[in-house]
Amino acid sequence: MHVLKSGKSEAGKEFEFTSRDFERVRALIHRRAGIALADSKHEMVYSRLARRLRATGIRSFQAYLDSLESRPEDGEWEAFTNALTTNLTSFFREAHHFPILAEHVRKRKEPVTVWCSASSTGEEPYSIAMTLCEALGPAAAQSHVIATDIDTNVLNTASAGIYSMDRLDKMDPERARRFFLKGKGQHEGFARVRPELRQMVTFKQLNLLASDWPVSGPFDVIFCRNVMIYFDKPTQGKILARFAPLMKPDALLFAGHSENFLYVSDAFRLKGKTVYELETRGAAMQRAASRIEK
Repeated sequence: MHVLKSGKSEAGKEFEFTSRDFERVRALIHRRAGIALADSKHEMVYSRLARRLRATGIRSFQAYLDSLESRPEDGEWEAFTNALTTNLTSFFREAHHFPILAEHVRKRKEPVTVWCSASSTGEEPYSIAMTLCEALGPAAAQSHVIATDIDTNVLNTASAGIYSMDRLDKMDPERARRFFLKGKGQHEGFARVRPELRQMVTFKQLNLLASDWPVSGPFDVIFCRNVMIYFDKPTQGKILARFAPLMKPDALLFAGHSENFLYVSDAFRLKGKTVYELETRGAAMQRAASRIEK
């Protein structure tokens, strides 16, 4: 399917999808979730939203988008957002971060609270919880991981804590035995997160662009990995400005391998490879407040 500059679409697809439709989708998802879709994403948009047209029985993209815009509180907005959200994750992804996390939490004298702000299907928050258990021993039971995501579908998967065994293939076998229950019978081929680990994690729906976040600090650590790449620079700056007041003075912020926050916020300084810490608390709070007001 090639979108034409004239606003027409090529034949051969189930639904007409014009350049005007694509631009409307880009504007709506940016306004709703801050996601900046590249020009190259029109095929992906067609493929994913065509499923929504089939599900709703609507026969054109124009009518579907008209319906969304005319009903801003309609439940279809959730499905629209879920369809355009990319969720690529794995257990202990970007593995160099977790020894840093372990070293950081061992120094804490109080229960640790970590916010995983893009939890996807749960592999990242459970990896964080496993790291807390290994670093803190029995004291980890008093620690808490808050895991949020805009996509309600992936949150349901995360909350269930059930994964196919191949998702655990790269995990140390002893770690897998300690933290997962292997399925038997009709559940063979799957593993469930052990209840004691699951109890450490609270899953919540959260849109980083929303005016109110259902989380409150101060946090010892915030994970915001591989999500900022979907936002433009002004949106990244606003989100980072809201992170700063929620962090303890010596808290850490973990970013994805392709993300660099130094060019969008002066509230943080680089501590290690894609690991950040706050500038002085007073300066960070002042800068954050000024950005939020804008």
